[in-house]
Amino acid sequence: MGYAYIFGTIFFTVYGQLILKWKIDKAGSLPEVWKDKLIFLLQLLLDPVILSGFLSAFVASLFWMAAMTKFNISYAYPFMSLSFVLVFIFSILLFNEPVTIQKVVGLALIVLGIVVTSQSL
Repeated sequence: MGYAYIFGTIFFTVYGQLILKWKIDKAGSLPEVWKDKLIFLLQLLLDPVILSGFLSAFVASLFWMAAMTKFNISYAYPFMSLSFVLVFIFSILLFNEPVTIQKVVGLALIVLGIVVTSQSL
């Protein structure tokens, strides 16, 4: 059950990041004038979908607390790097973000690090 807590943390973290990016892209660029920036950000903050992204961060923290009851942090925390990999993949699929060799190599190193550290339980 401990791994379910880790993957729940990852799922809700990734959801929150993707939903924030999606809604912010739809809202447009941050205005130049300070007052307009504040209004823009407050409007985003009150958007129900944006709020679901913040709620997902809270739910992710609940899953993380549960995971901490099952694993040492030095073992569990590297799994959080999977959120980088998933956000990268979904950013390509959902937002048509570019793929570069540097990003692919970096993510491969992250995955390799997860594999190496997960062997130390």
